Amino acid sequence: MKKRFLATMLCLTMAVTLFTGCSSSKNNTPKNNSTKETSTDSSKADNEAENVVDTAGDKADLSDANVAVFYYTYSDTYIASVRTALDKQLDSLGVTYQDYDSNSNQTTQNEQIDTAISTGATLLIVNIVTSGSVDASQAIVDKASAAGIPIIFFNRAVEGDAEEGTVLGSYDKCAFVGTDAPEAGHMQGTMIGEYVVKNFDSIDLNGDGKISYAMFMGQLGNVEAIYRTQYGVEDANAVLKANNLPELEYFDSSNSDRYQVDQDGTWSATAANNYMTTNLSQFNEENGNMIELVICNNDGMAEGAISALNVKGYNLGDGTSKTIPVFGVDATDAAKQLIADGKMTGTIKQDAEGMADCIAFLTQNAAGGKNVMDGTDSYNISANVSNKIYIPYATYTGE
Repeated sequence: MKKRFLATMLCLTMAVTLFTGCSSSKNNTPKNNSTKETSTDSSKADNEAENVVDTAGDKADLSDANVAVFYYTYSDTYIASVRTALDKQLDSLGVTYQDYDSNSNQTTQNEQIDTAISTGATLLIVNIVTSGSVDASQAIVDKASAAGIPIIFFNRAVEGDAEEGTVLGSYDKCAFVGTDAPEAGHMQGTMIGEYVVKNFDSIDLNGDGKISYAMFMGQLGNVEAIYRTQYGVEDANAVLKANNLPELEYFDSSNSDRYQVDQDGTWSATAANNYMTTNLSQFNEENGNMIELVICNNDGMAEGAISALNVKGYNLGDGTSKTIPVFGVDATDAAKQLIADGKMTGTIKQDAEGMADCIAFLTQNAAGGKNVMDGTDSYNISANVSNKIYIPYATYTGE
């Protein structure tokens, strides 16, 4: 009898708790990753109860969703990290989804999108191959619009600054999740400038009072690559000038571009390694013109440059070999390990998990029949385009 009484009371308690949780779940907006949240144990428990109820409801509502996710290439290290995080998020939502590798070919991606639509996709998530091309992105939007299904672009720009809003404003079931392209370049340039100010004499290997640098660019025409290449140097020079130090000088005066670009547009370690190996055969300490600083558009290229330096006895992380400062962008796991090992100096974190979380939230909206941008007020939304979300960057030096 006592056991029956206790069981009855327990059921009543659970019912009250469920009712309370359901009645307080109206404002379950996700927080930006850069926002810190504090709560008491009680409020934390309430939030968890709300999330359980909301998640259960969302999974039931999303059972008919058929999501097609297109990656410009699986081989990009950062994109691979986004894919891993996004797969996990889509699994948790309980949606049916299919990943596609476009292998850096826009025609391939277009054909994949046609196939996905013809086989019943209800949502397209696109990491476009031809970054910044209005023609390429508008063609994809037109496909989604004709099928009447939502589309979420991510990571790679769908239009240039001059055309901002042209593509994203052409369809009301469209959104973009990415980064503020100039931000990474500004942050990298400031980080480099501050590091050089603190370590100028040790970086200046030939003692000529100047720092010579190499710049590895990921892709021609890509807005992220353009801004990183520009501001990575300009902002560093601004810091140096403010501290009465000479500006950085490109190591090869015969190269008027002042960068070396991956001709395949894949931001690859191989391209940077090949360039750096060739560079070091002519520009070295023996000749008195050693490259003293390396700036890379991404961490993959930084890895390639470091490998070439390792062959020549630099950046071994052993505490005795000389280290050429190398900077990248992305804060990949490999780059973090290189920094921890003393082989790389710093990078700019591009938040793969934060990007995946935001895409997943928009997926819930779209697959649940809501406006794609519903409940996104807490995200960093472009002042110029209302359906464009920026995931913030952050500096990373391992400290």
